[in-house]
Amino acid sequence: MSGEDVFELRSAKPSWLIRLGSWVVSKRPSVFPQTAGAVRGFLEGRKLPQDAPMPAGFERRFTVERWQAVGLECITLHPKAGKGAKHIIYFHGGGFVLPMFKEHWPLVAALVDFTGASVTVPLYPVAPEATQQAQDAVADAAYARVAGEWAPGDIVLSGDSAGGHMALALALRLVRAGSPLPGKLVLFSPWLDVTMADDAMREVEPHDIMLKVDALRELGKAWASDTDPASPECSPLFTPDSELAQLPPMQIFVGRHDIFVIDSRSFTRRLCAAGGEVKLYEYAGAPHVFMALTPTREAKDCLGLVRDFLKE
Repeated sequence: MSGEDVFELRSAKPSWLIRLGSWVVSKRPSVFPQTAGAVRGFLEGRKLPQDAPMPAGFERRFTVERWQAVGLECITLHPKAGKGAKHIIYFHGGGFVLPMFKEHWPLVAALVDFTGASVTVPLYPVAPEATQQAQDAVADAAYARVAGEWAPGDIVLSGDSAGGHMALALALRLVRAGSPLPGKLVLFSPWLDVTMADDAMREVEPHDIMLKVDALRELGKAWASDTDPASPECSPLFTPDSELAQLPPMQIFVGRHDIFVIDSRSFTRRLCAAGGEVKLYEYAGAPHVFMALTPTREAKDCLGLVRDFLKE
């Protein structure tokens, strides 16, 4: 695909459920700081966040496997019928600084149900208590373990928000190392530039019920630490074309009420121009990581597209 063929508006009008879900989320206390000045207090001296536990009912719905990557827990959900033909490694979002949310678990379960794949969730350590390098080490070790049981071509790297960044960054590290690549990438509302450089995000910001540009820029600096936040290692949007061209086929899903829609479009254009295979699906009125609102028409459509993509 080339040009505008790589962009598709899947939903031109938000469903009533996505509007209701957005309203409910907007009335809750924000999980992220809303201003740049609030970031320092948000991170300093806090009690170390804990991952939301896997729902107890999952033990009945799936075959659950628990294992470790560099000493950190990974949880794999297999369909009850047996291990999936495909294996999705899913990195949860949270701005690199927050752990697994309880809202992530239904999305992970839906991925198993829709695709029939096994899905692994690495419970990586969060910044600033852990470094970017420590997070990458968990991702690398998880991929190496899964690649020991599944052919790399049957592995799908996926994630939402900062987790989408982690999935893409892992694939790019494999490209740079000349290592076997996963078969596909599926990115949900990915955070692609932690410097938040594109001012076009300001036009979307009033509609985004979760994310604010200035606060995310400060979170990105805190996570990058001594590394340049604008480097390709920290901001995949700036990856050289020669590396982008080697990435496996990719799908990106994002709502139009999500400030990350701007960089998702820019990255899609860059990847397409570099010769990569990519498709960006957008959803009108949908918030950040809308696919976690699993009962909605938009989430079901997204997961159906992922199912079809894995069959190709």
